Amino acid sequence: MAAAAVPLRILRRLCRVLLFLFQFYILSGGESTDIPPYVMKCPSNGLCSRLPADCVECKTNFSCVYGKPVTFDCTVKPSVTCVDQDFKSQKNFIINMTCRFCWQLPETDYECSNSTSCMTVSCPRQRYIANCTVRDHIHCLGELEFKEIREQNTFL
Repeated sequence: MAAAAVPLRILRRLCRVLLFLFQFYILSGGESTDIPPYVMKCPSNGLCSRLPADCVECKTNFSCVYGKPVTFDCTVKPSVTCVDQDFKSQKNFIINMTCRFCWQLPETDYECSNSTSCMTVSCPRQRYIANCTVRDHIHCLGELEFKEIREQNTFL
């Protein structure tokens, strides 16, 4: 009789632990408390229109006319908070931009890697492939990282 009571006690204890964990899960809202990695790039309570692309989801219109103004309907990702120009909290907002792919942006809107080698004057001019990344608050069509051919810095 005593041998049968031991597994029953273990089963009761296990049931209590499972009940406790289930109640804790329900009381905590049933959501994970993990912070998504993109949140570290998202300034809290800043203007929604200035958030980095990693912080928002936008309905992209690839049929816009190149060089013309275009608006995109955007939503902030979970755990991101932002405001409009009147400092009212927003989840949905509009981004106004010029229709163009990221690699078509002016050079002031992205940064590229520099060549790691120094050259003397040469003919023809030496070129290298640079890795370029769009600045955080700039929005454009396509990939935010791209490659660009640049001229090697030369010294006399």
